[in-house]
Amino acid sequence: MKVRELMKTLSAKNAAEGVAESVAEGLAADVAAAEDAAVAESLDAEVTCGYACDLLSWVMAHGQPGMAWITVQTHVNVIAVAALMEMACVILPEGVELEEAAVKKAREENLPVLMSAKTAYELSGIMVKMGVPPPAV
Repeated sequence: MKVRELMKTLSAKNAAEGVAESVAEGLAADVAAAEDAAVAESLDAEVTCGYACDLLSWVMAHGQPGMAWITVQTHVNVIAVAALMEMACVILPEGVELEEAAVKKAREENLPVLMSAKTAYELSGIMVKMGVPPPAV
């Protein structure tokens, strides 16, 4: 599954295009970071697994390339960890917004950051239903 497909299911949209309102899911979401030319490439990244965690050191130990990471953390270190681990995207639940410095860093790294009104629990359930597996051990 690609980030683009995950975005569609979560009714997410590129921040440059504005916030999407989902009628079917009741979900407002958008991509908080991406540049026009690099957006298509970053949205075509393959999502290989999903993860939900807010402790950066734990994510550093368990993160994997291609991961879709759900977290409420919004600072630049989130983007650094996701980029270092070569994750497919970061997902912010419950309407949490990325800090401006983190938005800038995400753009530099061409890392999609999705924002959702749903809880991390709900997002995890949606991803499981979509067939996104947990990380390999």
